[in-house]
Amino acid sequence: MIPFSVLDLSPIVRGSTAADALRNSLDLARHTEKLGYLRYWLAEHHNMPGIASAATSVAIAHVAGGTSTIRVGAGGVMLPNHSPLVIAEQYGTLESLFPGRIDLAVGRAPGTDQRTAYAMRRDLHEAAERFPNDVVELLNYFQPETPGQAVRAFPGTGLNVPVWILGSSLFGAQLAAALGLPYAFAAHFAPDHLMAALDIYRSKFRHTGYLEKPYVMLGIGIYAAETDEEARRLFTSQQMQFVNLRRGQPTQLQPPVDSMDGLWNEVEKAGVEHTMRYAVVGAPERVRDGLREFIAMTAADELIVTSHIYDHEARKRSYEIVAEVRKELQ
Repeated sequence: MIPFSVLDLSPIVRGSTAADALRNSLDLARHTEKLGYLRYWLAEHHNMPGIASAATSVAIAHVAGGTSTIRVGAGGVMLPNHSPLVIAEQYGTLESLFPGRIDLAVGRAPGTDQRTAYAMRRDLHEAAERFPNDVVELLNYFQPETPGQAVRAFPGTGLNVPVWILGSSLFGAQLAAALGLPYAFAAHFAPDHLMAALDIYRSKFRHTGYLEKPYVMLGIGIYAAETDEEARRLFTSQQMQFVNLRRGQPTQLQPPVDSMDGLWNEVEKAGVEHTMRYAVVGAPERVRDGLREFIAMTAADELIVTSHIYDHEARKRSYEIVAEVRKELQ
C-alpha cells in the first residue's frame, strides 16, 4: 500500500494561542509517527489568525526535535517570499540537525492575500515570474561545491535536501516534470486541475538525476470519526474556515456545529463543496471506500492527509482511523 503522510497548518482554535497550536502539532506528530505515517509537513501562510506555521522552518525544527523517525518538512515554502540562498541555509541547517529526515516542498503562491504579500515582497509579479529560476538556484545550493563557485550555502552545500514542487494548477506540474522532481498536488483545496496536472507531470517527466520515474503525492482532506454523523459535524469547522476565508475574514478555527444552515448562503455552500469535493468525511467504512476510489482514480504514489478538526483528541482519533483503514487497503 502507498505511504500516507500528514499536512499540518498548526491550527489555532478559538480561544487558544499559537503556543497551544504548536504544542498540539508536536503531539500530533508524535502520535502519527507511532501510527506509521511517513512525513509530517507544515505549511507557510501569513496574516492568518488561525494558522501558527508562518515561520515554517522554526516550526519544523520544533517538530523534528520532538520526534525521531518521521520525515519533517515544508509543504511548503512559498519561495517567491524568500531568497533561495536563505532557504537553502535554513533547510541545510535543519538537515544538519536532523540528517535524512528533512523535506522541502516549494510553491510560487504568496500563501496569503495580496496586501500581505506586498508587505513581504515589493515585486509581486516579478517574484512569481522568477520562480522557475529560483528553484534551479535553490537546487544548485544543495549540490556539491563546484570550482570557482562564489556563493555557497553554509550549511546546505552538498546536503542534497529533497526538493518537491507544489501545485494547485498546471504550472507546477510542468515545472516538476521539466526538472525531474517529485510533485505534490493540493487536491484538498484545488480539485479542478487534478487529473490534467497528473497527466502533464507523468507524460512530460524528464529524468534529470533526482528521480528515476515520476512520483506524485496528493493532498486530501479526511475527517473521520466513529459515525458518519459525528464526522460530518467535525467537518463543519473546516467548512466555516473556508467560508470566512472567502469572505476575506480569516478567523481562528471555530468549534463544530450540528448544521451549517444559516452560516453560509447558497453561493458560498456551492463554492466550498466544490473546493472540497475530494474530501472524505465519515465513519471507517466510508473512509475506506473513499480512499480506495481516490487512489484508483489518481494512481497516487503517496497521500498527504489534512484533517483540521477543532478538538485535538478528535483530530488524533481521525488520523488513527485513517491509519487503521490504510491497513485494510493493503
